[in-house]
Amino acid sequence: MRELPLAEGSSGSAEPVEVLDLQEVDQTQVAVVGGKGAHLGELSRIDGIRVPAGFCVTTEAFGRIMAEAPSIDERLDRLSRLSPDDPAAICTLSAEIRHALEAVAISDDLAAAITGALTRLGEHAPYAVRSSATAEDLPTASFAGQQDTYLNVMGPTAILQHISRCWASLFTERAVTYRLRNGFDHRKVQMAVVVQQMVVPEAAGVLFTADPVTSNRKVAVVEASFGLGEALVSGLVNADSYKVRDGEIVAKAVAAKRLAIHALPAGGTQEHAIDPERQGQPALTDAQVVRLAELGRRIEAHFGRPQDIEWCLVDDEFQIVQSRPITTLFPIPAAADAENHLYISVGHQQMMTDPMKPLGISMWQMTALPPMHEAGGRLFVDIAARLASPASRAGLLELLGRDPLIKDALATILDRDDFIPLLPD
Repeated sequence: MRELPLAEGSSGSAEPVEVLDLQEVDQTQVAVVGGKGAHLGELSRIDGIRVPAGFCVTTEAFGRIMAEAPSIDERLDRLSRLSPDDPAAICTLSAEIRHALEAVAISDDLAAAITGALTRLGEHAPYAVRSSATAEDLPTASFAGQQDTYLNVMGPTAILQHISRCWASLFTERAVTYRLRNGFDHRKVQMAVVVQQMVVPEAAGVLFTADPVTSNRKVAVVEASFGLGEALVSGLVNADSYKVRDGEIVAKAVAAKRLAIHALPAGGTQEHAIDPERQGQPALTDAQVVRLAELGRRIEAHFGRPQDIEWCLVDDEFQIVQSRPITTLFPIPAAADAENHLYISVGHQQMMTDPMKPLGISMWQMTALPPMHEAGGRLFVDIAARLASPASRAGLLELLGRDPLIKDALATILDRDDFIPLLPD
């Protein structure tokens, strides 16, 4: 669905596309549909992964709105000079910019393209209208929660209004402060908007394909609650929590879930109290948790890195409404095989815990006898082969065991006989 198709103008250049169906989008188009839109489009291409149908209003449309906003260049100049530690000035100026953007009328041709897309999907159905900035869901900075999302929006007029609000939310106080602290240029961040069919789930939540607390890449973590996932991600409720390893639940905690957020028939959402007898019931069955973790592994394999995934359960089918890289995991050295590896930090052995500069990393890698692997600005030596050898294990444990923390960690690993088994003498 291309509402404004590419066409050759009199100058020979192509006209910009302002509305794209999600199925036309892939992860290479972050500059066009933002991080969220690009990931959703890519998700819709994965076999066995269900994504609610929708479309993207591209950054081309946002560019037109910015160009028509009064005094926008002068305001952006002032914004770039603010300190992230001056919340009063950020509050005042960001509010001015939001009001200016929301006051710009959507052009007739863009409004027609959006309403045409809605007609094909179902004009009177409820929709989620979701911000999708180009600096969002990045491998190094997620920008999670910095821009706005609106749920259960009904009717073309309301959807157009909430698209304008999403554009303006690029300049919320929290988004502006986040960019100032992380060195992102306000002018280089663009906003697209994702409009998706609203799903009404029995349960929803998040799935991490690596444990965000321990950084264990082998353990998936599922958090689940009743109703819309907004209750969980906004911190309104405690969620059921599961840990899954190798297709089995290895830890489980069912929370008392007193609130849920549900969609209203006329649009919008509302908090509801959960019946007392239902509060302690799990939001998912154990079989559903395992099945969800398997879907997460499929998504992780497609994107090639651990994922933070938002999901909904509708009629015993999981629908994926977002997937982004987990940005809080400490990186690990890349390995070209599927063998188990055990890395010891060279810097920590030398009591140098800070990241090393590139020149220092290169010098150590060129001159040291054992191969040294870089990750996160540190160097690591793989000791798996020496621990597997009866001739070297005892001496290595005695040497490294002088540090009580490393000694305890190594003992824990070696207690798992399947990770580094001792080779025959």
